[in-house]
Amino acid sequence: MNRLHVLGIFYRNIVLIRRSVPKLFGLFGFVTVALFLWGFLTLWVQTLAETDVRLDFILLILSAFVFWSLFDLSQRSFGVSFLEEVWSRNVINLFASPVKLGEMVLGFVLVGVTQALLAFFYITSLAFLLYTLNIWDLGLYIIPFFVNILIFGWALGVVTIGLVVRFGPSADILAFFIPFMLLPFSAVYYPVSIFPPILQRITFILPTRHMFEGMRSVITEGIMPLHNVFWASTLNVASIVLAFLFLYWMLRQARVKGYLSRLVQD
Repeated sequence: MNRLHVLGIFYRNIVLIRRSVPKLFGLFGFVTVALFLWGFLTLWVQTLAETDVRLDFILLILSAFVFWSLFDLSQRSFGVSFLEEVWSRNVINLFASPVKLGEMVLGFVLVGVTQALLAFFYITSLAFLLYTLNIWDLGLYIIPFFVNILIFGWALGVVTIGLVVRFGPSADILAFFIPFMLLPFSAVYYPVSIFPPILQRITFILPTRHMFEGMRSVITEGIMPLHNVFWASTLNVASIVLAFLFLYWMLRQARVKGYLSRLVQD
């Protein structure tokens, strides 16, 4: 693996973000507006709770919002990084260059990590100033949730790239729709127990379900649910493997059947 190829992919995408006000707004603007929305809603819910209820709704709901925003961003940064190559009609040059697929993906990973860290420190600081939310109240328990959130986002980002390779730029909506589609079934803001029994069994395969269930256990019970961490990590490993197999398959089909030409024609 050529380190310069990886750093080149990373640098190109960082420069595109740094020099574009709309892209900076996409990174910080939407999450700021959403934080106001969920923050005010949480404050209202807190006033409706009985006085003897000891649940900290600010920590419970806004922590879920912060982590879901990171998941959305990690998945979207992957898809949009590849779509930048498509929109600029540079994707054929990229595939024709000595850059390997693994190097390209690793470059996108570095872009995703950078964006996630910037967004994380920005949103946690803003949440602390506005609602005195201290995400670090979770302690070291925050680490496995943070890592698993990013990894599953990257796995779905790899799937998004595969779909764009197969169906062309018209599939770019999937970079934004996939996280939204998983949101109701990931138990982000409510426990899995409210799902119908059949849906509880189906959603077991989602790493996000175990991540947010585990995070709620940390907040409400003060314990680290190791079974949630185990299943989230195990399912994430399986997701990464399946995502790369899917991408290699889509890329192979695209090369054999000439689908790559769609990436510069749509």
